Amino acid sequence: MSAIEAIELQPFLHDARLSVAAPSFCASRPDGRFAGGADGFFHGDRRILSRLEATVPGVPNAPVATAEGPDGSTTFVTVLRGLAEQTADPATTLERRRELRPGRLTERYTVHNGGDLTARLRLDLRAESDFAAMDTVKAGRADTPLTPGADGDDALRWSRGPLTAVLALTPAPDHLDPATGTAGYDIELAPGQSWHAVLECTAEHAEGDLFPAPPADAAPWRTPEVTGREHHLGHWLARSHRDLRGLLLTDPLSPADTFLGAGAPWFLTLFGRDSLWAARMLLPLGTELAAGTLRTLARRQGRAVDPATEEQPGKILHEVRRAGQHLDNGAHLPPCYFGTADATPLWLVLLHDAWRWGLPADQVEELLPHAEAALDWLERYADADGDGFLEYVDSTGSGLSNQGWKDSSDSIRFRDGRIADAPIALSEVQAYAHEAAVKAADLLEAFGRPGAEHWRQWAERLRARFRDSFWTEDGHGRYPVVALDGDKRRVDSVASNMGHLLGTGLLDAEESALVAARLTAPGMDSGYGLRTLDAAAAGFNPLGYHTGSVWPHDSAIAVHGLAKAGLHQAAEPLAAGLVRAAAGFDHRLPELFGGHPREHYARPVPYPASCRPQAWAAASAVTVLQSLLGLEADAPGRRLTVRARVPAGYESLRIDGLTVAGLPIEVATDHTGAVRLRAPEGFTVTVTD
Repeated sequence: MSAIEAIELQPFLHDARLSVAAPSFCASRPDGRFAGGADGFFHGDRRILSRLEATVPGVPNAPVATAEGPDGSTTFVTVLRGLAEQTADPATTLERRRELRPGRLTERYTVHNGGDLTARLRLDLRAESDFAAMDTVKAGRADTPLTPGADGDDALRWSRGPLTAVLALTPAPDHLDPATGTAGYDIELAPGQSWHAVLECTAEHAEGDLFPAPPADAAPWRTPEVTGREHHLGHWLARSHRDLRGLLLTDPLSPADTFLGAGAPWFLTLFGRDSLWAARMLLPLGTELAAGTLRTLARRQGRAVDPATEEQPGKILHEVRRAGQHLDNGAHLPPCYFGTADATPLWLVLLHDAWRWGLPADQVEELLPHAEAALDWLERYADADGDGFLEYVDSTGSGLSNQGWKDSSDSIRFRDGRIADAPIALSEVQAYAHEAAVKAADLLEAFGRPGAEHWRQWAERLRARFRDSFWTEDGHGRYPVVALDGDKRRVDSVASNMGHLLGTGLLDAEESALVAARLTAPGMDSGYGLRTLDAAAAGFNPLGYHTGSVWPHDSAIAVHGLAKAGLHQAAEPLAAGLVRAAAGFDHRLPELFGGHPREHYARPVPYPASCRPQAWAAASAVTVLQSLLGLEADAPGRRLTVRARVPAGYESLRIDGLTVAGLPIEVATDHTGAVRLRAPEGFTVTVTD
């Protein structure tokens, strides 16, 4: 074995076909096979089937088509070459139609003879299971397949500990060999005839699902729809809606509460930061998801100081798994891990914004004790050295070395490429904390609770300190650095983090304009969205996870911040880039993609190991729509704000599915781009430039 062959490499996914029905998903080759790498049928962070192949011995398979149905099914069509052929025309095809439900994979096989000769064949279905853990699959480590047992004459069964998988076939196969996991059918088809069989694989965990699926077809938001003429934004919204439904999970402690798993395949579970951002992005479609996300995280809010998990009183967690995660960089995360600097302020911001979009007052009020505990964490625990900034350091020695959204070990670096040393104070975390303090003060005041003035003053002091410590200057002028390192040096790279400062109240109008100029410069704007790191920086890599790639949610946050700051001319090209990128990925934007320049690439370059769907990438479609409309809500004050006109390219559209306080908002644009908004009764509308 060569040195290269011995290396364990994270599997690539860019050409995989993924179907999601949380907590289950499938990843397969373009022809439908599970055949190594990250392929398989997964349920609850375990791989249930690691191999599933349909072959005809001695007959080459030639995949010719893949189609996704509106019901979430995927159909794969393969030509069985040379079978029943008497001309160059293909005659015999194998069609496999995949349907996925939580804990259940169904495949319907059809062999059709369209030729003029009789087709005689043996179809072999071969299945393997390894019950590999997700971190094992992600690291590219091999796991030994289990030996199944026969379950009657039509099924195979695999078991290990609490896990059981059963694969059943209808009709019963003509041959069943448990030793190899192979079931065979002897088929004879006259011209024009078809043959059918159904494979069903079910997965069970003796302890039940960590986070179960919601009832079928349940979605805690209204369906967004853009009509009037063909538009990529409309297709992106429609695809995102379907994908987000597939990512929905429930809290077993309160099954009525739903939240979004972060993404498939690697992150299909509760993530504080990801689930919060996705729920916030979907607020214009309703507040039910936000409420479920807030309550699910509040039930697991930190109550004690535990260095092993980085739990602290009032802190919002990072992620929850059934088992600990062994990462490929040597890190080890416990099943319930609190290593995040930003989830707590983001929880506070979501609570406020959900209130503004119409979350009922009684539901807000019941969460205020958790909000006060989160505020206490900001003051007592988040600023470990007392300098007035929120910082993080991995206290376990085996956790995440970076604990903002750019959580890879090489993400926070100086312009010359040096990696910043902890403890690190991220610029965007200061912005989230400022916004959280101001918005929490509004909540406390509105609900007659003490502390509002204290938190406004706290936020103002943070704002002043940030201005003194985080701004620097180069040949292009002033800009905010990405972070302060452990020695309080400015980590001076130009990075997309600055886009998260916009619209939080941390910056004044002049500072916002300076940030806008940086974000829209060629080094940051790829033409398909914002690069995570400026292309001129040492260490820039267009396929670097956080060092040059494009993350759709990151760009969408910047777009929304620019729109809130009134900088629409800067927001519009970034929004257009995301819509363009969505079209390049068949309207299913992945977690991230390459930061290659649009002028050199007609389509965005995939990041090979990217999740898709990813919750905040899909939810970004709603944020882009909201930003283009300039739509903001104040349900307690019965007010809506909207732009007078949308950018060119968005004329003559009707937008349905938007809502405030559970009431529909009707929006349309005419042929000039003028916005017409019909608000619910009792709401006033303010129109801005």
